[in-house]
Amino acid sequence: MHQTDHGPTVEAPARRAAPPTGLSPSRAGDFLTCPLLYRLRVIDKLPEPPSPAATRGTLVHAVLERLFDSPAAERTHERALGLLRPQWERLLGERPELAGLFGGGGGGAAEPDGAALTRWLADAEKLIGQWFRLEDPTRLHPVERELYVETALESGLLLRGYIDRVDVAPTGEVRLVDYKTGRAPSRDFEGKAMFQMKFYALVVWRWKGVIPKRLQLVYLGGGGDVVSYDPDEADLRAVERKLMALWETISQAVATGEFPATRNRLCDWCDHKASCPEFGGTPPPYPLPLAGPPAAGAPAGGVPAARDGSAPAPPAPAASVAPAAPATRSDEDDPAAEAPQGSDEHLSKES
Repeated sequence: MHQTDHGPTVEAPARRAAPPTGLSPSRAGDFLTCPLLYRLRVIDKLPEPPSPAATRGTLVHAVLERLFDSPAAERTHERALGLLRPQWERLLGERPELAGLFGGGGGGAAEPDGAALTRWLADAEKLIGQWFRLEDPTRLHPVERELYVETALESGLLLRGYIDRVDVAPTGEVRLVDYKTGRAPSRDFEGKAMFQMKFYALVVWRWKGVIPKRLQLVYLGGGGDVVSYDPDEADLRAVERKLMALWETISQAVATGEFPATRNRLCDWCDHKASCPEFGGTPPPYPLPLAGPPAAGAPAGGVPAARDGSAPAPPAPAASVAPAAPATRSDEDDPAAEAPQGSDEHLSKES
């Protein structure tokens, strides 16, 4: 059992260390933010205690997903609020340790503190109310919700993730939508926030051969905002090149065990300071075998270099895609309502 500021929680058992097998938007963001954080999450698989903000994000996502089970005319604010308690009970049944967030003692052994839980649910209600001010669900007809997507590029690099909502217009245009329970970023950080959506657009393009017409981020925190972007083929090819170069760098780090810590503005929300040299900690022993230096022009990890030694050229489309996974997310994503842009805002789901 692990004691947190919110009460004791039961830590998940440690999982066996393993090399990465692909990229999701969140894990790509981890490496770009702090390579050591990427290693601790992906390779060492160190457990992280849940937080009220991340759990609230998961709950709000679940409510918005389930709301679309109702006929369009019945997708009201009142119906959404009525889903909050049942979805919380479902989430608590799946992860009893979440009771510890509200003084429940963890493991579901005691009832959550009523006042703390009531305040927390009230904050979730506000986020749902904000969504109804930004979108009208009676006019939306999503073809997919919580869609798990996975596709392999010609190089073998596996890209995967979860898309909150996929809308298709009667004329065939595709819109990818992601809910964020945090605040909208400043203009200086909009591009970084949209990287996730371009990642998803690339996966859809390589999977279905269709470039989504619009990418949309719906921010429920702060005053609420909708940020949209219309990608083109050049955008997605550029993202593909960046991901290939990033995977090459990750593969080299896996081979050498060199994952430096990078101090950044998200460190205040990091659960791994005890393992971080920037805060006087020591990382655990590297759990994977170390490889010798790669031959010139052949980076570790099997990712081919371009002929001129620069980032690899974009591969041809691949048609493979994994079957849709259950909508329950088991491994990651988004910025916490209290945290700056870029930290997790709901329980981890992608690996």
